[in-house]
Amino acid sequence: MIDVLFPPQCALCGRGGSLLCGRCAEGLVPAAGSRCDNCWRPSARPRCRDCTAGPPAFSSVRAAFVMDGDARRLVHELKYQGLSALGHPMARLMAAALDPADAELVAPVPLHRGRQRSRGYNQPDELARHLATLLGLPYERGAARRVRATAPLARSQGRDERRRIVAGAFAAVPGRVRGRRILLVDDVVTTGATLDACARALRDAGAADVRGLAFARAD
Repeated sequence: MIDVLFPPQCALCGRGGSLLCGRCAEGLVPAAGSRCDNCWRPSARPRCRDCTAGPPAFSSVRAAFVMDGDARRLVHELKYQGLSALGHPMARLMAAALDPADAELVAPVPLHRGRQRSRGYNQPDELARHLATLLGLPYERGAARRVRATAPLARSQGRDERRRIVAGAFAAVPGRVRGRRILLVDDVVTTGATLDACARALRDAGAADVRGLAFARAD
């Protein structure tokens, strides 16, 4: 009835029928080409210089699109404008970038409770919940938690500075993750510092493997 009274419109072009129309989805720029097998940044080698010097706690990260143009608009609508319903069409596009055999449990990167309270929801949680359904995998919202609030990460900050900011910011529940292969979901990956810190907490709690998946990669 709500859809009849207030028909959904594409968040990008305004065309009626869905929150993300097929034409706009096809116009998103895939995060493809030669990339590091670990962090998915553009790289001429299978493993980039940073991942060779200091391997992250996750075994790999994949992102569906480049964080630019319309992909950036979608992330901002989901993250800052309260359009949580975008989680489903965005998750559907993310699922196509993943081999579900790589994981047996889906978990979101958590927000600190203070920030989640002010925002109203956690955007990786919206993506992870729909991904779990689409992939037919169990969903564990509480696999990891953020135990320390951190300052927002700026794009100007380098990998080492971002790692310092988020170090020790996460903890995991051994009983929920021990021996499991976990798909850790975020909306955006830039340097991979946040995913690395959260994956490290999951591995310390006994997770067998942690792979990251994001909607967009900020190259």
